[in-house]
Order: sequence, then structure tokens, then C-alpha cells
Amino acid sequence: MGSPVLEIHNLDMHYAEGGLLGGRRKRQVLHGIDLRIDAGEILGLVGESGSGKTSLAKAIVGIAPHSGGEIIHYTKRPQMVFQDPFSSLNPAKTIGWIIEEPLRIFGKYGAQERKRRVVEMGAQERKRRVVEMLGRVGLPAEYAKRKPRELSGGQRQRVGIAVALIQRPRLIVADEPVSSLDMTIQTQIMRLLVELKEDLDLSYLFISHDLNVVYQICDRVAVLHKGRIVETGAVEEVFHHPAHDYTRSLLEA
Repeated sequence: MGSPVLEIHNLDMHYAEGGLLGGRRKRQVLHGIDLRIDAGEILGLVGESGSGKTSLAKAIVGIAPHSGGEIIHYTKRPQMVFQDPFSSLNPAKTIGWIIEEPLRIFGKYGAQERKRRVVEMGAQERKRRVVEMLGRVGLPAEYAKRKPRELSGGQRQRVGIAVALIQRPRLIVADEPVSSLDMTIQTQIMRLLVELKEDLDLSYLFISHDLNVVYQICDRVAVLHKGRIVETGAVEEVFHHPAHDYTRSLLEA
């Protein structure tokens, strides 16, 4: 077992429901989650719709608060690749602007957040980083001038990956990153993710309902059922010798 990039201990998460005349109540969506991702690892997270996969992803990247337990980041905060690249990209902005935006925010607020002096990255360096990142995800530099509607689904997902990587994180949370793509493009994006992992020393939490995709790309897999991790292990072991009834039902389906 390598050094961890992320550890989660006894994590609980609740959502508020109801309101107005019905009053407010809390619904628990995650129950006592324990999880670890090691450096250089692709950990798959599988489970049916509503099992809590996206809720866990949002808690990890800080989009949604958790109500108990702890999340320990051993690297800078991870970034997220979303399922639908079109809805996650600003349609009014160019691809270059979209990829550069995290660098502008980082330069503006980094000193305040970390309480130490940070020299703001200049515009020329930001644009150089954008062009470099476009190349890393397999897009020509001139795509920086295009808008999301001018790109195919696979190209938009490459842009989404570039946005996630532009701040050079060590951990990426990929939430169903290939589910909206056809089979050929899925293979291309999966190959790109593996290449980037090797080139940039990344780790992934790879969330998917497609067990075939998880089997192809992941080192280990965690099975989430009704907000609880019911099984974790090496992909080969879990897929060929599942220990939990729910895992067996997923594989049979």
C-alpha cells in the first residue's frame, strides 16, 4: 500500500428536506464512510443511482458539507471532472477563458486563503499554461478561441479535464466522466485519463455505474449501497469473487 492522497473516516452526510408548511427534516445519505486513495491509484466507486456516489464526490471536493467524520487531504484540494461537460462549461465564454479562469481565481484569492504571500500569476503565463494544457488533453491551441457549442461531446470532456488539471492537483474526482459519450469516444477519454495519470502523477476517484468501464480502468473498487460502503478490494478480486450480495447483484445485472 502506497502513501495516501486522501483518507475518509466515518463520514456522515445529511440533506435537508421539506420546508414551508411541512417543516424541515434531515435525510441521511452517507453512513460511516471509510475510504482511502493511494498515490498513483485509480479507485472505482460503483453503485446504483441514488446510492450516494455523487454526494460523496461533492463532499470530497468541498462542494457540499458533511455532517460527521473527517476528510483528510494529503495534497492540495482535488478537482472534479463532471458527467456532462456541456452543462459544466460556460456557453458564453471561449475555451481559453474557461480553462484560464481557475488560474485567475487562484492568483486573486490564493494569498488570503493560505495566509501567505503569493505572487499573482501574470496573464502571459496563464495563457501559456492554457495552451500547454490544451496540448496535454489532445486539443490544438486554436481551440482556445472556440466556444463549447462548437465542440463535440468528446472534445468538451477534454476541456473539462483540462479545467480540472490547470491548477495541477494530485487527485481528480471523475464523476461518470464517460457515461454521456459513445463507445469509441469513451475509450479515447479513458486512454487519455490513464496517460495523464502517468504523465502528471495523478490519482483518481473514478465514479461510474458501468462496471465494464470500472474493470478496464481501475485498480481497486469500492461498492456503495444505500449510502454505505459494503465492499472494497482489488478489481479482480471483487469482480471474480464478490463477498457481498449487493455486489453479486450488480455484477449479475
